[in-house]
Amino acid sequence: MSLTGIIGAMDLEMEKLIGLLEGDETRVISGITFHRGTLFGREVVLAVCGIGKCFAALCAQTMILTYHPDRVINIGVAGSLTDRLSVGDIAVASDVVQYDMDTSAVGDPVGMISGINLINLPCSPALGEKLCAAAERNGIKAVTGTIATGDCFLASWERKNAIGEQFSAIACEMEGGGIAQACYVNGVECVVLRSISDSVNGGCEDYEQFKRLAAQHSSTVMETLLRELD
Repeated sequence: MSLTGIIGAMDLEMEKLIGLLEGDETRVISGITFHRGTLFGREVVLAVCGIGKCFAALCAQTMILTYHPDRVINIGVAGSLTDRLSVGDIAVASDVVQYDMDTSAVGDPVGMISGINLINLPCSPALGEKLCAAAERNGIKAVTGTIATGDCFLASWERKNAIGEQFSAIACEMEGGGIAQACYVNGVECVVLRSISDSVNGGCEDYEQFKRLAAQHSSTVMETLLRELD
């Protein structure tokens, strides 16, 4: 049976799935607790990585080297960068960019990741299609596009709009780029699923009000996906 790795940044984003896990075998590595077991009849390993790209990449790399998952899915909440996504809707990554990666002073384009020389880290089209279908079956709107990652909580609509325009991105968050990079260099299938917790013109007030609803939508879509995976 294939193994699916699921990573979220915060307890809020993962608590429902961890609570439903059967045969939970836990292991703490580098301060991160990994939960291995069965979820909706599928073998999974779950982890709360912590906030930011560094923790996210560390978690994904450790999960890959320790558990050898067939795929890694990053779930959680995000801010919208487009009027096509409102609170509670789902953003599914076709690719991920790291908007704060910047070596343009030496002639590189902003966002290019040195060493692999990519701006847009690709995600799995097949997994993306399945996640969109799972969202639609639950009556949740899903939009596929570029998700922008950076080590900054974006509360300014001006900054959101600038990043959205520069990278043609639909949502912003703080972990997907690190997870996608770790998966890319290890050749592991990856996708990022984010439920929108604040609108393109919203700030921290939207986030605090709607983050639990957004986290619930992410968990609901993951449940539907896992039940239908091969």
